[in-house]
Amino acid sequence: MSITAADVNKLRQITGAGMMDCKKALTESNGDFDAAIDLLRKKGQKVAANRSDRSANEGLVLARATGDGKRGVMIVLNCETDFVAKNADFGVVANNILDAAIVNNPASLDDLKALNYTGSELTINDKITEEIGKIGEKIELSFYGVVNAESVYCYNHPGNKLAAMAGFNKGISEEVAKDVAMQIAAMAPVALDEKSVPQDVIQKEIEIGKELAINEGKPADMAEKIALGRLNKFYKESTLLNQEFIKDSKLTVSQYIKTSDKDATVIDFKRYGLN
Repeated sequence: MSITAADVNKLRQITGAGMMDCKKALTESNGDFDAAIDLLRKKGQKVAANRSDRSANEGLVLARATGDGKRGVMIVLNCETDFVAKNADFGVVANNILDAAIVNNPASLDDLKALNYTGSELTINDKITEEIGKIGEKIELSFYGVVNAESVYCYNHPGNKLAAMAGFNKGISEEVAKDVAMQIAAMAPVALDEKSVPQDVIQKEIEIGKELAINEGKPADMAEKIALGRLNKFYKESTLLNQEFIKDSKLTVSQYIKTSDKDATVIDFKRYGLN
C-alpha cells in the first residue's frame, strides 16, 4: 500500500510523533492507522524502558482548588530538561492530568495514573508513555497530593517549579490565605505544629542537639537539657504555625491568621518544589 504525505501528516497530527516515525509506523502497519498508533505507543514504551535510569528533575508543579474551594489538588509531572518543561504541549498534558485529578478525586497516585486521559481511550499512564516516545525524554508523574478543608488556597510560584496548598478550618480572607500559602512555599515547614512533627524527626533533632552541645564542650549531663532547648528553636523555625510570619517577624503565622479571625487556623498543608 502506498503511504502518502497526507497519511503521514494525519498520523502526526493524531499522535504528535515525528514525521519519519509516523511514516515508518504506517509502512510497517500497511496503512492501518490504529495499528500504526499501537506501534508508536510501543516505541514509547521502549524509550521509557531505555531511559528508566535517567534523572527527571525538571518539570511542572501545579496546584488548583476545586470550584467550592474545599479541596486542593497538586500534581508533579517530571521531565529531564527545562526545555521540555517549558514546551506548551507538555504544559497541556500536565494541566489535563490535574483536571482529571480534580474531577475524579482518585485515592492515590496509582489510581490517578489509571484514569482515562482527557478525550482519549488511553490511561494517563499510557499517555505519559506516548509522550516519552514523542519527546524522547524520561517523563514521570511523580507526585499527587490533596488537601481537604473548609477552605483551601493554592499558590503556584511563577515558573511552576514550586507550589503550596493551605487548608483552613473555616473561610478566611483571600489575602490572609495567600500570605499563608506563600509562607509555606518560601519557608518549607516540616509540619503544622510541634504536635504533628514525626517522632523520628524529633529524636533526630535531639540527638543532633546533644552532639552539638558535647562538641561545644558542655558536660554530658547538661547536653540533654541543651538539646531540648534547641528542639524548641527547631519548632519555631520549622513548624508552620510557630514560624515567624515572613511579612511581620513580630507575629507567628498562627497569630497573623488570628488577626483576621480569632477562630481560624491551618489544619493541613502540602508543598512541593523541584530541586
